[in-house]
Amino acid sequence: MPTPTPTTMPSLLGVFAHPDDESLSSGGVLARHAASGARTAVVTATWTPGTRRGAELAEAVRILGAGEPRMLGYADARVPHSAPGGPRFLDAPLDESVGRLVTHIRQFRPQIVVTHDAYGGVTGHPDHVHTHRVTTLAVQAAGLERLYPDAGDPWQPSALYLATHPHSALGALEELARAGKGMNTVPDERVTATVDVSPWLKQKWAAVLAHRSEVERGAAPGLLAGFAPDVRERILSTEWYTRQDALSPVTAQTELTP
Repeated sequence: MPTPTPTTMPSLLGVFAHPDDESLSSGGVLARHAASGARTAVVTATWTPGTRRGAELAEAVRILGAGEPRMLGYADARVPHSAPGGPRFLDAPLDESVGRLVTHIRQFRPQIVVTHDAYGGVTGHPDHVHTHRVTTLAVQAAGLERLYPDAGDPWQPSALYLATHPHSALGALEELARAGKGMNTVPDERVTATVDVSPWLKQKWAAVLAHRSEVERGAAPGLLAGFAPDVRERILSTEWYTRQDALSPVTAQTELTP
């Protein structure tokens, strides 16, 4: 697969629930766009910069070429100390959460936004599901000048893509299923972009490993680290996305796979 040129790659903003989701869900696409010269960034809904996982996130996005972390500052649903003094993401007022994300969208001005699908990915974590909802609303609101007027000048992303897994990928995910991970997949016809990220797999895997606390506690990065290299490659070398209804006419600059 040839390396895309800067003129073919749109700017990309990933919005994910936790530190490590960016690397696991879209690390290959983020690295691919950054390598082409496109602007890339990541917004993370939970944890804060002063925590260990916040520091790990900073290393991971640096590896992926996505600049500095952008964090909404809410607490993980299952880890109250992830945002000392702050509410859980699930408990925060929806209007407040959407407004915080609108600020980041208007500041970064991406052509494409990528986030979790409606299932919250294969595991269905409630923070993932809520991130999907908040992002869907924020992408629409960011382009409307009368919504969140204090969040900056309006900016309308051209497309929203949802990181997902098709039913046909279940074979590649069987090791995760055996480890007790939920398997929320969608019909293959719902997938609109299948991206071979194997040229960027080394970079993606390094970003996953940057989340050392998750490796140590045996979460998804730790499970993957315990698999044979060929199994890990089978799981991580392809990324699938569903494009939401277009917010502007489809052009090369709004497509995830030109």
